[in-house]
Amino acid sequence: MIPIGDDDSDRRTTPFVTWLLIAANVFVFVALQGMGSNEHFTMAFATVPAEILTGRDIAQPIPIRDDYGRSVGTLELFPTPIPVYLTLITAMFMHGGFAHLFGNMLYLWIFGDNLEDALGHARYLVFYLATGSLAGLAHVLVTAALGANPLIPCLGASGAISGVLGGYIVLFPHRRVRVLWLYSVMEVPTLVAIGLWFVFQLVSGAGMLGGDGGGVAYGAHIGGFVAGLVLVKLFGGDRRPALGRA
Repeated sequence: MIPIGDDDSDRRTTPFVTWLLIAANVFVFVALQGMGSNEHFTMAFATVPAEILTGRDIAQPIPIRDDYGRSVGTLELFPTPIPVYLTLITAMFMHGGFAHLFGNMLYLWIFGDNLEDALGHARYLVFYLATGSLAGLAHVLVTAALGANPLIPCLGASGAISGVLGGYIVLFPHRRVRVLWLYSVMEVPTLVAIGLWFVFQLVSGAGMLGGDGGGVAYGAHIGGFVAGLVLVKLFGGDRRPALGRA
């Protein structure tokens, strides 16, 4: 079941911020990450929980272990040429592979335009960056609380897009989403479409590099989603009624 669109018949503005965000993510992955081959760039600008917790840049090889504690290789962290806290922003424009990028951009394309229309271009951009940053912080805190390896870098737009989905549910609770199911197109409730997004992220393991206790960035998904739920009205999301109906 693949989402292919939603009802945007009441949209009044052109979603150029959403388009620019998608273009920026694609540009970073292709031109700066070298489609995943430029590990130096990726490991320098991804969010490392230990760096956020200490405020100190860490540049060293990191041993990676499997669930049984056996060494399965190393992951090298490179020097970060910006304050480490800014990696909460840079990391949300990087991805671990084509599937990771495609899944995130698909959902941003479908759900971002209506939210941008409801918030306004500038507030939508700030909302996107704010919920993405809060999602990254949530991942850092969950990593520390669960005793996971704080040196495993995290990256991806998943947290910011979780924020978009959280805001979307608040403003458009009855919106229908078109999905491709087998060889036909059907409509499903927003909750179903968003649920599929979480399934996609869990299956693809988006937002994490390596293993060694890292796993999927559940904290980022939940943190971004909750941030979207809470902040969307504060960003002016109630300035007009949502017109979508079941």
